[in-house]
Parts: sequence; C-alpha cells; structure tokens
Amino acid sequence: MDHRRILQAMSGLMAGMFVAILASTVVSNALPTIIADLGASQSSYTWVVTSELLAMTATVPLWGKLSDLFNKKLLLQLSLGMFVVGSLLAGLSHGVGLLIFSRVVQGIGAGGLTALAQVVMAAIIPPRQLGKYAGIFGAVFAVGTVAGPLIGGVLVDTSWLGWRWCFFIGVPFALIAIALLQRTLRLPTVRREARIDWLGAFLIVAGVCALLIWVSLAGNEFEWASWQTAVLAGGGVLLLVAAVVVEARTPEPVIPLDIFRNRTVTLTTVASLLVGVAMFGGTVFLSQYFQVSLGKSPTVAGLMSLPMILGLLVSSTVAGQVISRTGKWKRYLVAGAVVMTVGLGLLSTIDAGTPFALLSLYMAVLGAGVGMLMQNLVLAAQNDVPAAELGAATSVLSFFRSMGGTIGTSVLGAILAHRVTSEMTKGLREAGVTAPAGQGSGENSVPDMSTLPAPMRSVVEHAYGVATADLFLIATPFALLALVAVVFVKEKPLKTTSGVERLAEESGSTSGAGPERDAGDGTPPPAGKDRVTPVG
Repeated sequence: MDHRRILQAMSGLMAGMFVAILASTVVSNALPTIIADLGASQSSYTWVVTSELLAMTATVPLWGKLSDLFNKKLLLQLSLGMFVVGSLLAGLSHGVGLLIFSRVVQGIGAGGLTALAQVVMAAIIPPRQLGKYAGIFGAVFAVGTVAGPLIGGVLVDTSWLGWRWCFFIGVPFALIAIALLQRTLRLPTVRREARIDWLGAFLIVAGVCALLIWVSLAGNEFEWASWQTAVLAGGGVLLLVAAVVVEARTPEPVIPLDIFRNRTVTLTTVASLLVGVAMFGGTVFLSQYFQVSLGKSPTVAGLMSLPMILGLLVSSTVAGQVISRTGKWKRYLVAGAVVMTVGLGLLSTIDAGTPFALLSLYMAVLGAGVGMLMQNLVLAAQNDVPAAELGAATSVLSFFRSMGGTIGTSVLGAILAHRVTSEMTKGLREAGVTAPAGQGSGENSVPDMSTLPAPMRSVVEHAYGVATADLFLIATPFALLALVAVVFVKEKPLKTTSGVERLAEESGSTSGAGPERDAGDGTPPPAGKDRVTPVG
C-alpha cells in the first residue's frame, strides 16, 4: 500500500481509536450526576468506573488471538458494533444494573479496538515505516484525552442534552469508523482450519477478572488482609494456573506460551507492565490534585494536563520520524525510560504551592518519556515475531500495560486515601480545627472545597499536595525497573515488509511454494496449505 492508501485505511482506525478513548474519558466529569440521577450507591459508582476497564483488559488477549485466525477488518467492525450496542444501552439505562452491564459491553468492544488497531497497522505498514505514522495516533490520543472530560462537562451542564448524551455522542463516530473501514481497508486473510480455545479463554478472562476486581476494590470495599482478598486473589491465581496448563496443551492457544521464549517479547512485556503501573498509576490522580490542591475547576483541570499530552505527542512524532529514517530504535526506548523516570522524580517534589509553569515543565518531561517508550515497545515486539503471531504479541503487550495501569491505579489510590487521611488528621490537630461531618478523602469522595472554611481548606490542599507527590515517588522505581528491562532488549534491524507480505513469505516457506490464492473459479487451494484471499 502506498502512502495515500495507508492514510485512507488509517482514517477508519483513527475514528475507532477516538471512540475508544472518548468512551473512557467523556464520563469522568459526568459520573457524580449519573449516579445521583439513578439513585445508586457509592459502590455502584466504583463498578461503573471499573467495569469497562475490567472487560477491556480481560478480553484484549482473545481479540488478539482472533486476529491471527480471522479477518482483521471484520473483527474491527464487530468490536465497533459492540461498542455501539453498549453505548445505546448505557444512554437508555434507567437503572444502575443495566448501566454497568452496558459498560461491560462497551469494554469488550474497546478491548477489540485497542488490540486490533495496532495489529492492523503492523499488517499494512512495514516496521521500518511504522514510526512516522505513530504521531497521527498520538494526536488522536491527545485530542480524545483532553476533549473527553470537557465534552462530558458541557453535555451534563446543558439542560436540553444531559448525561445520556455522554454515551450517545460516541455512536456517530463508531458508525463513521465502520463505514470508513469498509471503504478503505483492504486486507488479505489466511483461511485455515482453526479452533478457538474457549476453555483457555474462559480461564484467562475469569482469572484476570478475579485479580482485577480484587485490586480495584481492596482498600475501599474491604481490607487488603481479609477473606475477600483470599477468595479473589487465591481464586484468580488458581484460574490462571489452570489456564497455563490448558494453553500448554492446546494446538491453538489464546496466548501462545512459546511466544515468551522470545527475549524481546518477554522484556517488552515486562516493561509494558511497569510502564502501566508508573504512568497510569501516577497520573490518574493529577486531575484530583488540580481541583483539590490547586483549587481549579474541572474544565481548567482538564486543560492543565495539556503539557503532558503535548510532550507525549511531540516526542512520539519526532522519535517515529527519526526511527523510520535511520532504522535505529533501541536508543529511543532507553531514552524514553530515562526521561520518564526523571519526569516522575520531578513530579514527586510538587506540593500545593508549586507554580503552574514548573508543574507544566515536569508534566512535559513525563509525557516526552512516555511518548518515546510506549509505542516503540510495541514496535520492537512486532518486529521480532512471525507474522502469524503479530496479533498475539501485540495484544499481550496491550494486556499487560492495561493490567499494570489497573493495578497501579488501585494500589496507589489506596495509598493516596491513607496518606490524605493521616495528613489531614495531623494538620487539623495542629490547627485546632474540627472537620465537618461527611468529608472523605478517598478517590471517589473529593471534598467540596467551596464549602470548607479557610483554615480547613489550607489543610486539605496541603494534604492532597503531599499525598500526590508521594504517589509519583512510589511510581519512580517502577519506571527505573522498566529502564532496566529495555536496556537488555537486543536491537534488531527493522523489517521492510508489512505483516501481510511477511505472512505470505512465511506461508510460502512452510509449504515449499508461494502462498496459494483463489483462482477465481471457486477452486480451493491444495489441502494442507494456508489459503490467502483478499477480502474487501
């Protein structure tokens, strides 16, 4: 595919990725209104937040495996269709039960988009040229991340729209993406006898869900050391052990275990997990810091994250262009890990009095490091696996990055709540101030700063400033470990053929001849050979 056709095909992918990002960010400012309107509890608030992430994280490996067996374009359109169904159900919900179910459906669709977008890019773009297109996805990511909360706030505050449009607004983009993919994306598919390992898929999904539910609720709904922890953590581990046994014996595993014999895949997977813990676990609470510690409005808080997004966008674009031109990529992995570690270290020095100019510099440094590191981890893995395993390798990295983010968010959220409580207790005691009843300090119970008296407001601002800085300090060693992992990744020359071309070459080499194609008269290729057919 030439440059023009690649950009045409990417238009549908970009629309789909925008939908997935928008679904996660547009409801952030609307959830308090939604929960109050439906008359739901604080526990329901947590489940509405986590249900989509759980479904997305747990199903990413299955989508990746399906992409290695079936037509990628049809799978993309199926995931978009599931997102549309989930969005309509969410917008029409009149009870929190249906809302949570619809968020699960949305999460399954978003898992497909997360896994398949990068798989399709690897299928149509050679690794040597992949870098220069990464900036486009960086722009989509930046726009979706920044615009989502702002759009959600406007929709909720507009009387003739309301919170239901936070879900409806993604439907037109999803339908446009389906149409664009149908029109612009042309991919051959290898038709072969395939069996889906449904038992392995069930065990993986069940085990991952048990562990993610545990880390999402522990410290909030129950203590870390409790019988619920024993049941969820122990059950999750047992299910995953059973999944490993099943995956080792089945001919078509969801996650091929031998893929981890590849040193590059193993190291980039470890690095992705650590990046997820450090990046998402540290930055997810920045908006709360802006609003509580710095006293900014939700809209202003959304805009204040721009330096980090711009740093990510610029570094990913520049690094991608240089990698495509030179073919050298490891130096940017190492540099990205170093810069990310420095950025987290700098952010660990913030407090309630940090000037915004200095805060912007620290966030830009962190964004620049993440921009060089995150996408190029995927590039390194995709470059070093057979084309038939592109989907599995890509989804494994996405899965572990998402899982790391979920674990980091939950654990650091519990640390934040504990640190805020201790700092507020200490500050109020020293100031001789009595806290108003009902003022919490957890992630989902941010104090209403406008109702607090001046002495208590300063105590709360200081507590959140100190606690947020501690989170970045705790996240810094994880970034340092990610640096150690990427240092040991062996740099290999980037391939100059796309995934489709590599698959044809590999099929030809295994069969002793070139890949068989339909003759046009309905005559199938000889038995025992992969059947490569162009699908429009």
